[in-house]
Amino acid sequence: METPYEITTLTRTDQQAPPANVIQPPLAPAEIPPGVEVVTLPDGRRTLAYAQPPTQAAPAAAPPSGVPAWAKTTALLAPTVGAGIGAGGFGLSYAAPGVIAMTDALWAAVALVATGCGGAAFLLSRWRNRTPAPITQNITANGLFGRANGTINNR
Repeated sequence: METPYEITTLTRTDQQAPPANVIQPPLAPAEIPPGVEVVTLPDGRRTLAYAQPPTQAAPAAAPPSGVPAWAKTTALLAPTVGAGIGAGGFGLSYAAPGVIAMTDALWAAVALVATGCGGAAFLLSRWRNRTPAPITQNITANGLFGRANGTINNR
């Protein structure tokens, strides 16, 4: 099956058309230059013409080769993260004596607050009035099943 091509012809005005009685021998297939094909014109004549191959769809993207982008990013970030961790450890080693001193001061503050609360409770209990209050109770009842009445006096 022949592929239809759009044929455009150039009309030359500086030359005379060859006489109609001159017949040119056909070319052998080996003599046809590359890119030239035998095509059939709309009026039925067969002739040689430069034919461009039909446009093909873009080839599918080749699978990526080499190192993936995420691996490059990770490889570039690894030294930065490692240096940050190292700097943090270095800073903690210098800060360790201060951290220990702060924890000691915190425990001292906790002990001071606990002692102060205990001392305040002790003093409040000592200052409180410890004299017993006299309570008197008077109860009276009339009869075997009579109702009981009473008074309580707290002086």
